[in-house]
Amino acid sequence: MIEARRLHILRALADHRTVTAAAAALYLTPSAVSQQLAALEQETGHRLVERGAKGVRLTPAGEILLGHTNAVLAQLERAEAELAAYASGEAGTVTVASFATGIAQVVAPALTGLARSAPGIRLRVQDAEGDASVPMVLDRQVDVAVAVEYRGAPPADDPRLTHVPLYAEPFDAVVPVSHRLGDAAEVPLAELAKDPWIGPYPGNPCHDVVMLACESAGFQPRPEHSSDDFRAVVALASAGAGVALVPRSALRGMDLTGVVVRPVDGVAPTRRVFAAVRRGAEEHPLIRPVLDALETAARE
Repeated sequence: MIEARRLHILRALADHRTVTAAAAALYLTPSAVSQQLAALEQETGHRLVERGAKGVRLTPAGEILLGHTNAVLAQLERAEAELAAYASGEAGTVTVASFATGIAQVVAPALTGLARSAPGIRLRVQDAEGDASVPMVLDRQVDVAVAVEYRGAPPADDPRLTHVPLYAEPFDAVVPVSHRLGDAAEVPLAELAKDPWIGPYPGNPCHDVVMLACESAGFQPRPEHSSDDFRAVVALASAGAGVALVPRSALRGMDLTGVVVRPVDGVAPTRRVFAAVRRGAEEHPLIRPVLDALETAARE
């Protein structure tokens, strides 16, 4: 008989590729992870992982078991959801991880809406970059992620997750008021090829959006300054340090003295925002109202 808790170990090893990282994600010691893995291998009668200089990888038998693991854990999530519904579990805490603009755009309005529609549900919100929250869901550190599509993100049909699209928004060009294109109605990206650029660090999903947009316009931007805080990006542009692309919602309520904000000419670069939960948990009586409230906030 395979113990379900050991399947969490296998999935964490597949996700994180090292025993140390898997242990940290599961709040276990590396020795405990190794012991549970050894027990799982004994239960199945197969070697499930191979260790190498760069960490661990699943064997063919491990990959087979991982496919079943995703289905089993999703079904367990559904079982928990149905049991909670049976017990009328309409009161409790749901933890949501979101990037800062997502908190302002949909999480905070959802919190307000839930106070009216489901007062027994309490949201606990954590600020996490757009590429960090989905792994937090998979590692069971949070219940819901509000995240941004990015290179390397789990696809929408990932068997471990249920995706709920929320909204898409364009990036606008931000240039100093003295910039040669400051009077243009729209800014062609190719015209900014020789300018110094200000933007997020590599790894931030918005960095990917900017790089792909510039590549589509035929050039590689020359990064001069880096910050994941768009207030800092706009302040640097205001000081004449360079140009930037910034999500439109991030500019709302910001001091734009010293800069000009213009739409991008042609197809604007866009970030797509979605909510994600562990597959099978989407109908949990605590989580379903939160997803509904996030969708309502996104529509409004």
